[in-house]
Amino acid sequence: MRRREFIAGLGSAAALPLAARAQQSAVPTIGWLDSQSPEAARESVAAFQQGLAETGYIEGGNVIVEYRWAENHDDRLPALAADLVHRRAAVIIALGTPSALAAKAAIRAIPIVFRVGTDPVEIGLVASFNRPAGNLTGIANLATNIVSKRLALLHELLPAVMFATLVNPANPRFAQIETRDLQAAAGVLGLRMLVLNGGTPSDIARAFATLVERQAGALLISSDASFIAARDQITSLAARYAIPTMFVDRTFAAAGGLLSYGANVSDVNRQVGLYARRILKGEKPADLPVVQPTKFELVINLKTAKALGLSITETLLATADEVIQ
Repeated sequence: MRRREFIAGLGSAAALPLAARAQQSAVPTIGWLDSQSPEAARESVAAFQQGLAETGYIEGGNVIVEYRWAENHDDRLPALAADLVHRRAAVIIALGTPSALAAKAAIRAIPIVFRVGTDPVEIGLVASFNRPAGNLTGIANLATNIVSKRLALLHELLPAVMFATLVNPANPRFAQIETRDLQAAAGVLGLRMLVLNGGTPSDIARAFATLVERQAGALLISSDASFIAARDQITSLAARYAIPTMFVDRTFAAAGGLLSYGANVSDVNRQVGLYARRILKGEKPADLPVVQPTKFELVINLKTAKALGLSITETLLATADEVIQ
């Protein structure tokens, strides 16, 4: 080989890694900030990936997703958010109220798509639903706004019992809003409401013991994301103490809870993926209205009802979107 050809070959070989790196850097990165664990968020991630795929983005192909998990330790969220900034994410997905608030506090320039279960205007995430302003927009499934409906459904089934609610004190702003709305709804129905804290597995166990001691006859589980991770423990305790329970996510009823009423969570997380794509294509969060679900689903676990000795009325069964036998 001639010397000139040899040098030219070296130049081509050296250029290949540079070209590969340039191609890799051209692939956008999405940051995922979540207060939960990967196991608890598995279905949320799958629905999000579906939303991306519908718009032509395939994780690991033409888009990279960097996941950061707080493992139910919300104090870790600010550092995780800062790390996603360091990774130069093109857009950051913030799942849950604590994640969204941490992202807003830490990130000024990068677009943020949140998914929260409460009013994002009330907690200061956006200026309004139609014109979010700033660098945040997202999906608000307004789980706190349907607490009155959840309570009414449980009251229809159990009209003569005292109710309790389980909240997460580690997420105080969310717990305060949801408890306030639930207490107001209970007042309208003339019901007493016992508020129990369940920030840790041991707290949840103590809450059930207190519930039985105080003779509460039914339990509404807060829509706080931490309780999804505790789903198996909660359904097990509910079965042990024969306590009818209501949750906001159908997966809870599928796992053995009595009832669930809330937005279709898969569709909500799919919408997160759709919004991420729109931002990657150049749209600004300030121009994207906060999305609200329009369909809410009632799921009844008939097997659990029979185990509890409860008779579900034909009216309630006819209202259900899904009945688990």
